[in-house]
Amino acid sequence: MKYVFVVNPIAGNDNKKKLLYRIKSAFRQIDDDMIIEETHKPGDAKIISAEYAKQYGADCVIVTCGGDGTVHEVVNGLAGTDTPMMVLPLGMGNDFAKKIYDTKTINVENVIKSFGLYNGKIKYDIKPIDIIDYNGEKGVNVLSFGLDTLVETMGRKIAAKAPFLGHHAYKVAVAPIIAKPIHYTISYKLNCVDKATGSEFTVEQSNKDYALMAICNASWYGGSFCPAPNSVLDDGLLDVCLVDGVSLAKALKLIPKYSSGTLNENTDSVCTNYYIKSGKVYMEDGSPLIGNCDGENFNYSELEFKVEPKAVKLCVIKD
Repeated sequence: MKYVFVVNPIAGNDNKKKLLYRIKSAFRQIDDDMIIEETHKPGDAKIISAEYAKQYGADCVIVTCGGDGTVHEVVNGLAGTDTPMMVLPLGMGNDFAKKIYDTKTINVENVIKSFGLYNGKIKYDIKPIDIIDYNGEKGVNVLSFGLDTLVETMGRKIAAKAPFLGHHAYKVAVAPIIAKPIHYTISYKLNCVDKATGSEFTVEQSNKDYALMAICNASWYGGSFCPAPNSVLDDGLLDVCLVDGVSLAKALKLIPKYSSGTLNENTDSVCTNYYIKSGKVYMEDGSPLIGNCDGENFNYSELEFKVEPKAVKLCVIKD
């Protein structure tokens, strides 16, 4: 078996080289191959993953060594292939890892040990998971619009100037964003499912006044926000959290709930929740959407999306 470690050298964890050296020492004692591929520009992780998947198929594991951006690219390279992905959370933002390792506080050492990468006794199960297709691109964590995208964009700028803040840069970014009116406009058509009955229905809205809209495959994003605490990665559905436009005073009250995963239509009337299979989000005037997927911004004025059930194979820790 070949284990291809796709490494973003500028992402997050300062101990990356030390950790990889320890793993490499373990591989010297076993027959499996460890290959390290560093990325140098956006898109490299996708290309590397796709090339290895094409050549080796199920006889290869792509190990992401970065943050959510690296995971996002690898998912785009592996979608629909037999090659599984293993996630080592070594970036500034490791929100997808919080979901798959069921913890709000990531300890990469524990993850590495659980997979047996330090002692050469590599072990894992493979679980097919859903992904999001949006205008032909792929995402695995959260597709979002509005306030959260503005916070994410500002957070990146702050992190670039003050890297010591790490994921706390996103918390710092909240203040300057919510100091401005939290009212944006969006139009959408959502193809929904009633989980209790299985019946399907459509929800449409034009020029909706909103603060944020999170379409979630997983649970966490933006460093510390949890719009979909009960999301399931292989249920064929996406969880939607839609928050109406609000005042600054109201926003300040909502932030703790949004961080703790307790903001929903049962706890506050400004929130609406749906379970969906697909949909369309667009701007009536053709201007760009304020949106991102897995922390990667885009400039679409219209976006069609759908869940792709069990399209990526994920290495998970054995029970």
